[in-house]
Amino acid sequence: MFVQLILSGVAQGSIYALVALGMTALFRATTIVNFGHGEFFMGGAFVLYVMINVVGLPFLPGALLAIVVMFLVGMTIERVLIRPMGLAPHIALAMMTVAFSFLFRGIARAFWGREVLPMPAVFSFPPIDVAGVIITTQDLLITGMTLFFVVLFFIFFQRTNLGRIAQAASANPRGASLVGINVNLFHGTMWGVAAGLGAIAGILVAPITLLYPDMGALILIKAFAAMTLGGFGNLGGAVVGGLLIGILEQLSGGYLSTALIDIFAYLVIIAVLLIRPAGLFGIRESQRV
Repeated sequence: MFVQLILSGVAQGSIYALVALGMTALFRATTIVNFGHGEFFMGGAFVLYVMINVVGLPFLPGALLAIVVMFLVGMTIERVLIRPMGLAPHIALAMMTVAFSFLFRGIARAFWGREVLPMPAVFSFPPIDVAGVIITTQDLLITGMTLFFVVLFFIFFQRTNLGRIAQAASANPRGASLVGINVNLFHGTMWGVAAGLGAIAGILVAPITLLYPDMGALILIKAFAAMTLGGFGNLGGAVVGGLLIGILEQLSGGYLSTALIDIFAYLVIIAVLLIRPAGLFGIRESQRV
């Protein structure tokens, strides 16, 4: 039972990690905490549903098109809603992300109400049984995609000139623009990338959890807890935080009470903010007096 719970926790935590990775990449590039990221997750799943059931596309072309659509949605949000706010306080920008989160959720409800819709599975391969431990191909795919994007973003931010320019643009946008960096294009692109990552997570998870307009709200809390635990702006920390939350959720649910699964993310956020606000891999800020 213990091994099965660990593997289930890794699979579930990989979902949280993948969503948290998109939020962290955007925060690292723009210093904005996007509370509407859950709707990117939900939007990707519903766009794929439309592509398959309305347009009639196969799964893979529909998934690729859904990612492109959400990438463009992310860029549009940055251009229409975020950029006009200019140098507004971070609290105002955060409230804007909350506003478009509810807007997107309302649009989904207008079309589908509160229905729960099925999505065809990505793979039809049977589960793998290893000494009584069940591993599904869907879980392997989600875990593999999470690791792939972690490595990809690490290489981008730490090993490429473009990644170093990106970090300079986020640290000092005015200075970056003075030396010829198109900060607006960079920010718009990162919003698109974050939306695309959210869509990928939604596409991978939808066949497991089914579709409904509020599906992004719960995953947002889990991803935010993963970011908080790992340390804001730390890509590896977001992934480790997501995996830890997934594993600890499953263990507490399996050995203590299943009710803990629903509230575990909130407990993590409270505990981290009280004990170590910077998270596991964050850097504590010190001020000279």
